Amino acid sequence: MSKTSALRTNAGADLLSQMTALGQSARTAAQALSVAAPEQKNRALEAMAKELRAARHTILEANAIDVTEAQKKGISAAFLDRLVLNEERIESMASGIEAIIALNDPVGQTITEWERPNGLRISRVRVPLGVIGIIYESRPNVTADAGALCLKSGNAVILRGGSESYNSSQAIHTCLVEGLKDAGLPPDCIQIVPTTDREAVGILLRDMVDFVDVIIPRGGKSLIERVQTEARVPVLAHLEGLCHVYIDKDADLDMAEAITVNSKMRRTGICGAAETLLVNEAVAADYLPKIASGLLEAGCELRGDTGSVSIDARIAPANDGDWTTEYLDAIISIRIVESVDAAIAHISTYGSHHTDTIVTDNPETAEHFLQSVDSAIVLHNASTQFADGGEFGMGAEIGISTGKLHSPGPVGAEQLTTFKYVVRGTGQTRP
Repeated sequence: MSKTSALRTNAGADLLSQMTALGQSARTAAQALSVAAPEQKNRALEAMAKELRAARHTILEANAIDVTEAQKKGISAAFLDRLVLNEERIESMASGIEAIIALNDPVGQTITEWERPNGLRISRVRVPLGVIGIIYESRPNVTADAGALCLKSGNAVILRGGSESYNSSQAIHTCLVEGLKDAGLPPDCIQIVPTTDREAVGILLRDMVDFVDVIIPRGGKSLIERVQTEARVPVLAHLEGLCHVYIDKDADLDMAEAITVNSKMRRTGICGAAETLLVNEAVAADYLPKIASGLLEAGCELRGDTGSVSIDARIAPANDGDWTTEYLDAIISIRIVESVDAAIAHISTYGSHHTDTIVTDNPETAEHFLQSVDSAIVLHNASTQFADGGEFGMGAEIGISTGKLHSPGPVGAEQLTTFKYVVRGTGQTRP
């Protein structure tokens, strides 16, 4: 073995040892946290929010380092929007934690209960998942959201933020740890991987099955694909946010424009941003120019099928790849469809089961769309940007799940629990 190979082997062994230590301490912390009183967890959350506000200048200084390094690498505007912190976003993190405090503690809740003819009383009770590994890119606010939600739901967590937000996430994590200490909870309830080495992700996915119960990735398509391919523990994730706005023939034009522009342009880099606009052919000639003007004024690039291009010359021709592209940028694809069923068929073919909305004043058409579209979130006369746990009253979210199992939709505190059966008897034996 060459000297270089030996150094790499030793470095890999050291990283595995380091990650294993994180897993072991997380498992120990999870046992203590699973029986912590709601009041104690809330005290920790209150202290975390206080620490975030007090440390805002330190957090902003750390974020400035990350932003400067990212800009040197030529990052996109959408990426920069996800990375940048300011006082308003730090306050949003703190207030989000306070919203989580106000939620009912899910741990120990009785979901249902019944009594058998033999007198056994059976309850289905919410319990934590255990230890959660969360892998995320660029958004440093996920550090606060994920840590707080895992704490509320009684789970220990190992956080692995992106290298581009390393300094920001470390500064935020320090505040969370101080909150845990203040409430007398183990600091290891919320840990963060202390390296930007990409192999740490591989170890978390492949080599920590004895410690990690579920992996939640939050990031781009390449990250999600890697996690789903390599993980040896269950994964709670969505692959892409190919979200659609459908403008029905019975839609109000002003509402259609407002919802479309907001769905696309409020924040283009989030997974709930609309990527495709579908317009019913019966109103396309009248509606599309006004909607297109609203999008163009907001700075959006338009790409459309032949029908939409023939209606408005400001729309550039789309190609087949546009219908399957999650732009996460100020670009939208546009298609004219003959009916609500054609819109549903397009969403079924090209969508990612994330979030889709219909704009219509026809309640029957709306219900048909809501029942037929197979997505985690479907909306009527509302922006796709409401695909957010905070907007659902969950305080915050770790992400949006598009899987069929466990909990589709926003993943908040309740969705980070599972259940067990508790059976109470009076001496029964089975014949």
